[in-house]
Amino acid sequence: MTPQATPRGASQGTATAAVRRHELADFLRHRREHIAPEQVGLPRGRRRRTPGLRREEVAQLSAVGVTWYTWLEQARDIQVSVQVLDALARTLLLDPSERAHLFQLAGAVDPTPATACPSVTPAMRAVLEQLEPYPACLQNSRYDILAYNRTYGLLLCDLQAVPPEDRNCMILSYTHDEWRSSIVHLEETQRLMAARFRAAMAGHLGEPVWKMLLKRLRTESAEFCEAWDRHEVVAHRTKRKEFLNRHVGRVVVDHTDLWLSPEVGPRMVTYVPADEVSRERLVRLREIAVDRRG
Repeated sequence: MTPQATPRGASQGTATAAVRRHELADFLRHRREHIAPEQVGLPRGRRRRTPGLRREEVAQLSAVGVTWYTWLEQARDIQVSVQVLDALARTLLLDPSERAHLFQLAGAVDPTPATACPSVTPAMRAVLEQLEPYPACLQNSRYDILAYNRTYGLLLCDLQAVPPEDRNCMILSYTHDEWRSSIVHLEETQRLMAARFRAAMAGHLGEPVWKMLLKRLRTESAEFCEAWDRHEVVAHRTKRKEFLNRHVGRVVVDHTDLWLSPEVGPRMVTYVPADEVSRERLVRLREIAVDRRG
């Protein structure tokens, strides 16, 4: 019997995957061995012989099985979810570059907002600042807030106090009390956002980061589940909005999206005051934001 030849592309892919698994194993082991127990709130003890953390400790802190984590450091051919990678990155105290390296070695997409998005250039940040006192921010199609000016940072809540992984307009509109209370027509806004999110997600159905965001919203908000199950779809459009700001009161603005690429993707969101009273209140809000930053 003549043996069947293995396609060259398939064999190369298998070899590449094996190399990535060994690189991942070495990287995890190196990081584990260079973290002192005290850095993660564990006692050192007198009998500790392992430099850094033990495998069991990393597994426990990351809420994964010890055997499974051991296999990962042994470069076994196992599937690693983005949730587990996220937990490992936190446990091993990875900085942004190390975190990106971890996900790349695992062949996964980082579920956190793209804080190093190519659209967030110094030039774009300068534009955001020049638009003040008008609130403005940069968002991607998942509603992650990638950058914002000082006025926007205090418009619906104090964004500086929100963890970076939670700076997403969908998450905030459905789960953050202060953000929700600042939106005058909350139910209508939530339905429109859910419909726009469904339209945008159609082009990203297989991407883990989108599925994780959807799962989180469905888990944390019954209101989102109700809106999502309507299967409504709408496109982005200019719209007048009303906010009840905790510092300056009611503000009426016209919302405009300025797309930064030919396709639906990163965009600059701007809020232009609809009347003189709103303009004066936004000027005051910017002054408050500047004072707080100072």
